[in-house]
Amino acid sequence: MSDFEHSSAEKEIRRTMPGRPWTHQEELRQDALRRYLGAIAGAASARSAEESGRTHGGETSEPPPAMASPAPPTWRPAVLRVRDVMRAPAASVPGDAPFLDVAHTLAREQVSALPVVDSDDHVIGVVSESDLLAKAAVMAEPHRHGAVGRLWQHRLYDKSHGDTAATLMSFPPVTVHPEQRVADAAWTAAHGRLKNLPVTGHHGRLVGVVSRHDLLRALIRDDAEILAEVESLAGRHLLDPRAVEVTVENGVVTVAGRVDKALVPELLASVRDIHDVVGVVDDTEAD
Repeated sequence: MSDFEHSSAEKEIRRTMPGRPWTHQEELRQDALRRYLGAIAGAASARSAEESGRTHGGETSEPPPAMASPAPPTWRPAVLRVRDVMRAPAASVPGDAPFLDVAHTLAREQVSALPVVDSDDHVIGVVSESDLLAKAAVMAEPHRHGAVGRLWQHRLYDKSHGDTAATLMSFPPVTVHPEQRVADAAWTAAHGRLKNLPVTGHHGRLVGVVSRHDLLRALIRDDAEILAEVESLAGRHLLDPRAVEVTVENGVVTVAGRVDKALVPELLASVRDIHDVVGVVDDTEAD
């Protein structure tokens, strides 16, 4: 991750920083969010570099010399598509589903939103917990006084009179295609502040659903993958890679052991450049 990507991610974390100390679980969540933002930024940077490498004006670039030496192998993340991480089949509700049926389906499926479909399974909208809360709030307190109350009531007027999924839903729906890249779907979810995205195929028919959690897991490398790459680096940088013990937890790499301290800075620098490493701890001792 570049310095710019680190900075962008950290700014987002600071913006959401609470006034009280974080709990352990909150620290893990914020760390995951930083890795998520960095992964999206990294994917965007890779796409920009790819596009800038293409020629302008429709001309093709010259091929490399036939005898050119191959570039050394580097780790490249697989291009994941939405189809690889979506959940199928997806739960949905028909447009004529009553208010209570929608609420029961949300509770049963343990999701915060559901696609609303027509008789041909086309996605026509999305109904969420907030849509149901808007109706329930107006039902509980139909009259609010004052300018703020009138404005609040005006904004929720349509929701308060809806009795079916079609009259409660938000539309037009924001959807993604199964062939879209996970990074692009993540941008769509982040831009719209959406927790779930319906996945639509031919003619807008529902084929699955992908959540922010699904996208997060796809974009963040597993600690085991990072560990394998660090151990490979140790084999190239150290005379005896077995002299060090490497552990990885939530993207933080710890290197311990008795080694030649002159070799450590270069090794740690290489570790910091590994995709999705968020921190490096040097616990080595001079041999």
